[in-house]
Amino acid sequence: MAIPFIDLQAQRQRLGQPLEDAILHVIRSGAYIMGPEVAAFERALGAFGQAPFVLSCGSGTEALQLPLMAWNIGPGDAVFCPSFTFAATAEVMPLVGASPVFVDVLPDTCNLDPAKLEAAIQAVQAAGELTPRAIIAVDLFGQPADYPAISAIAQKYGLKLIADSAQGFGCTLNGHHPLHWADVTTTSFFPAKPLGCYGDGGAVLCKDERLHDLLVSLRVHGQAVKSDIAGRTFDHDPKYLNMRVGMNSRMDTVQAAVLLQKLTIFEDEIRARNVVADRYAAGLAGLVKVPRVIDGGVSVWAQYTIETHDRDGLIAHLKAAEIPTAVYYPIPIHKQEVYSRYPTPGGLPVSEALAERVMSLPMHPYLSADMQDQIIAAIGAFIRRNG
Repeated sequence: MAIPFIDLQAQRQRLGQPLEDAILHVIRSGAYIMGPEVAAFERALGAFGQAPFVLSCGSGTEALQLPLMAWNIGPGDAVFCPSFTFAATAEVMPLVGASPVFVDVLPDTCNLDPAKLEAAIQAVQAAGELTPRAIIAVDLFGQPADYPAISAIAQKYGLKLIADSAQGFGCTLNGHHPLHWADVTTTSFFPAKPLGCYGDGGAVLCKDERLHDLLVSLRVHGQAVKSDIAGRTFDHDPKYLNMRVGMNSRMDTVQAAVLLQKLTIFEDEIRARNVVADRYAAGLAGLVKVPRVIDGGVSVWAQYTIETHDRDGLIAHLKAAEIPTAVYYPIPIHKQEVYSRYPTPGGLPVSEALAERVMSLPMHPYLSADMQDQIIAAIGAFIRRNG
């Protein structure tokens, strides 16, 4: 039996008829854009993620861009982020005219290195060409970044902090979601994510009502919102009054209906993912370098990423055994031509080394012990044969 890298069909079968009924209800209702399920999902997501305000949107990338727009971050501004992540993290800065400044990561958690972050901020300040405005910390592979340390740095230098939880939504640190420390948490509902829909979708979680109001406006073409129209009268419907330049980033109602169903089992799936991760850690100990989760952290294990000196050989061996793998990320963002002109104060040796050595194994809540034993045995056979 083939081993799937991510088994979305097992999840669909578990959710069963209620999931299909929820989708069919939207189709029959005709409320395909911003239907009632969207608001219901925003409320449910806020309750789960300890967030007073939630804005659903069209994608995880747009979820990152919207706060930058709300804070008027643009030309001449610097936003600090890791390079060892998906391109969307850095892509949003040029989209608003700002500059990403790439910072190295820690070798054990693969998340932003607080010491390197502060050094990069100081280097940019000393150069005087860019104005530091914000930090984007990434919850890479599903586990939280070191938010207490990163938040302290953000406060010290007066910077906004975004928790990019596209891979890590649901992760916690000392019992808190990243929003406990960050100004906003953003996430993606791409189907392969731990909490994914059946298309594209994203969300911004925040604690500031005024910021949320701005995000609501920016999500729909800069339309007037309650703070714009309070105490004023208009000759026309104020929804056609555009107060600022925005975008079209609405979540489809079908996706909200899917996510409402998935959210009902999400906590249980997080527990199951951690069971799978623990089995991997026990079975692979001494064979490859297994991930380390930050002290006090709970990962949602978007990926289970190991490190080995002969990655290409191991990938080929597993492929021959019909075991799928993936490499996240073979080329750090700062090494890609389109991003090569942006600053990398102090260099990024850890990111570059990780890009040469890491690989990800099948990971999902429904990975059976038998399948996992096959994966571990195959890796063990390769390592013992090749040293």
